[in-house]
Amino acid sequence: MIESRPSRTAERVAMRRAAHQLLDRPRLHDDPLALAILGEAQAAATRADPGRFEDGPVARVLRAFLAVRSRLAEDALAETIAAGVRQYVVLGAGLDTFAYRNPYPTLRVFEMDHPATQAWKRGRLAEAHVDVPAGVTFAAIDFATEALPGVLRAAGLRGEEPSFFSCLGVTPYLEPPTVLATLAAIAPFAANGGGVVFDYSVPAESLAPRPRAAFEAMAARAAAAGEPFRGFFEPETLSAAMQALGFHGIRDLGPDQLNARFFSERADGLRVGSAGHILTARGRGR
Repeated sequence: MIESRPSRTAERVAMRRAAHQLLDRPRLHDDPLALAILGEAQAAATRADPGRFEDGPVARVLRAFLAVRSRLAEDALAETIAAGVRQYVVLGAGLDTFAYRNPYPTLRVFEMDHPATQAWKRGRLAEAHVDVPAGVTFAAIDFATEALPGVLRAAGLRGEEPSFFSCLGVTPYLEPPTVLATLAAIAPFAANGGGVVFDYSVPAESLAPRPRAAFEAMAARAAAAGEPFRGFFEPETLSAAMQALGFHGIRDLGPDQLNARFFSERADGLRVGSAGHILTARGRGR
């Protein structure tokens, strides 16, 4: 993040989520607010020419990954709500729209992000005439410099009740020690029925030449936007670190598992690429 400027990658992600609503059938993730959150001008441009998000195979696999990670995050949230969770924390919320189409009346949603990105999002919501429900709390944070537990408590998160956390599109922009420190900070809040879902990337050098070239091209675009990739993990190392923090029931879906589960029977050939993983885990105590 560049200080005082909202996230450019958050906007690009939102544009691709909106394109998924227009281009892909069947949808992996239904989001009736995906276009509205873009703002009137950008939404109109996306409706007029959604094909610009079909520009090459990298665009398609990225759109597929963004759609499936939102789907998995909300599926995992539903599982924990069925188990009694009533607090949901969206770390690095960007232009995520779940809080404004939340179907669970008793669920409190905490959106956490950089102050500039949050202010920009609230402007988008106002422009689209999307009301902020009473059960939504905005909590501004710089993940690299601020202590997460204190910000969570100040926002009103009840530590005695289990919480579920999502952290989508965040870990690649943080140094690995910061990612692990964030997981350690949320572990006590996720205990006794809560949990976490997040995506991460494996190191580029672990990829075959063709997917490595595609991933490095995407990383170069992120760096040019002022938001370079910094954090990568090997799956076995990350799983061991999470177990040491007290998480259990770890499900790490890599490209092969995601494609087999969500894309194998699609007629349109949509599928994810080779670098991204989506991991869900439950907190200690249950």
